[in-house]
Amino acid sequence: MKKSLVNIAKQMHFADPDTRFAFEFWDGEAIVYGNHPQTILRFRSKDGAKHLLCNGFMGFGEAYMAGDLEVEGDLQELLRLGICLRYDRRILSFWQKIRLLAHSLATRNTLDRAPQNIAHHYDLGDEFYQLFLDQTLTYSCGYFTSERDSLKEAQLNKYEHICRKLKLRSGEKLLDIGCGWGGMLIYAAQNYGVNGLGITLSRNQYGWANRKIEELGLHNSIKVFLADYREIEGEFDKFVSIGMFEHVGKAFIPVFMKELSRLLKKGGIGLLHTIGKVTESPRDPWILRYIFPGGYIPNLTEIVREMGLSGFSLLDVENLRLHYAHTLDCWADNYERNLEKVRQMFDESFVRMWRLFLNASSAGFKYGSSRLYQILFSNGLNNELPLTRKHLYQDGYN
Repeated sequence: MKKSLVNIAKQMHFADPDTRFAFEFWDGEAIVYGNHPQTILRFRSKDGAKHLLCNGFMGFGEAYMAGDLEVEGDLQELLRLGICLRYDRRILSFWQKIRLLAHSLATRNTLDRAPQNIAHHYDLGDEFYQLFLDQTLTYSCGYFTSERDSLKEAQLNKYEHICRKLKLRSGEKLLDIGCGWGGMLIYAAQNYGVNGLGITLSRNQYGWANRKIEELGLHNSIKVFLADYREIEGEFDKFVSIGMFEHVGKAFIPVFMKELSRLLKKGGIGLLHTIGKVTESPRDPWILRYIFPGGYIPNLTEIVREMGLSGFSLLDVENLRLHYAHTLDCWADNYERNLEKVRQMFDESFVRMWRLFLNASSAGFKYGSSRLYQILFSNGLNNELPLTRKHLYQDGYN
């Protein structure tokens, strides 16, 4: 077993000869590359090592959650080395593939199952999310105009950036699918005078958003429903979806686009803000099991193809990859500052799970294949749109 781990360490060093890291084994023996390692992977037991060797990142994640593995120093540096080694792309065994297939089938985002998948992640309690999100409770990639921007400023920048892309006008009807705690709707109503409808499958988000809307006196212009996108009726001038498309599922991407085509008026403008990838890659079984059941990260080709088949005209694609990495780092820092409060709410396994989730997600954007796309489109042709992007950055906004 040690021989296999030493081989992995050698491969990591070969992938990046300048890196400084160490493996420490359960009997005290260690292998060290470079002086003063940035990160130390400490194996507490043979079982933890075996789990990592046999089950890839799933094994690493479960062993870390159980305390069989410890990481001292820079967790993201260790994750970077794993990405350099392409450890997440190791071939799954036959039985691992069977288990992944069974889990995927059991968590398909049907009308009946989708609310359960959403509740698993988003209904952990508003108090938990308030520990690491900004004051607007925005749980998606921010838009940083400079490194000095606070997390809240970055989220408001993101809303402004989207409003300008959509060319929002007072009195327009805006549909927000997967509206979260209502941040986008509230911003658009306060700053652009829209009439908005948001939908979510999270009961926590539904309750919080409507209380906030009432508190701000916006109940006559915007509202949030507890509903699935397949259940919505009406016609809307503009459409936005921020961080929800990852929950649609591969099999339901054509369904989503068909429903959207029905809801967005001809010539209407929409913006899809979603995590994506450049090309298709293996799904992460650890994320699917513990973090986002039913989730699927689409590649750009899948999205664009289905948009075209549904009659949409693609206008613009922007990749905010590093913006999301910075957002996740802000969340991870806030999370660590509130670690004791998290421990009071959940157990130690949960504490470790979310630390790994936030840091692995950030590393994926910095060093891996994760992207954050803002895809602007119209339903059919719209010949009234600006010829340039100048409107996005006028009046000093950048």
